[in-house]
Amino acid sequence: MSTSAPAATTVAARVVGLTKTYGKGEAGVRALDDVSVDLYAGEFTAVMGPSGSGKSTLMHVLAALDRPTSGEVWIGDRSIGALKDKELTLLRREEVGFVFQSFNLVPTLSAEENIVLPLAISGRKPDPEWFDSVIATVGLRDRLSHKPNELSGGQQQRVAVARALVSRPRIVFADEPTGNLDSRSGAEVLDLLRAAVDDHQQTVVMVTHDPVAAAYTDRVVFLADGRVVEELRDPDRDAVLAVMARMSARAEETGR
Repeated sequence: MSTSAPAATTVAARVVGLTKTYGKGEAGVRALDDVSVDLYAGEFTAVMGPSGSGKSTLMHVLAALDRPTSGEVWIGDRSIGALKDKELTLLRREEVGFVFQSFNLVPTLSAEENIVLPLAISGRKPDPEWFDSVIATVGLRDRLSHKPNELSGGQQQRVAVARALVSRPRIVFADEPTGNLDSRSGAEVLDLLRAAVDDHQQTVVMVTHDPVAAAYTDRVVFLADGRVVEELRDPDRDAVLAVMARMSARAEETGR
């Protein structure tokens, strides 16, 4: 197992001493417990852990979709803790891209209209050269006029990936992006995310429970009980499974 940082250590996002608690008193649940982690620019990072480990909460806080109870969150060189709602909205729109398990496409819009929607909302037009590059990467040139119900699940998720990339965000968050896809379509989407990192120097952070999906990444961060418990660099499926087995054994020993 390696936990070393990459050769290029520009940080795309960072949390320091991050704690997130839902509820109060005895009914309170600590979803994240003093988490500190750096996410490096130009890398594909997976966040893994059992149900309730805090992985989705970590993503939501990093993506400015939820506020922490305490601790600091940075996107690039900006601490987002003091930002007001309007500033957070602008940050999410301009510096963050999202890929969701359920695609989240607008059914009445064409694939092309869905892809450029975040830019349209902010009154911007896509850079023609970059748009063409994104469409080539996701392989949707002959499907741009189709509506979501005319596309397969894998094609819909490719539209969602293109939508996340077209605004050239600082970081893309993918929440179980292959969860609703068959294995072949899932592999295509993972190849796209890998290509976004390798060919376009995009930064991608993916929550997943799938060791096969994690094997596409540069680094895996493992959470348990709201804490970072292990990291793995240059993972393969077997190495990920071995860490998951150790985590399961520890959970059984502690009764958690």
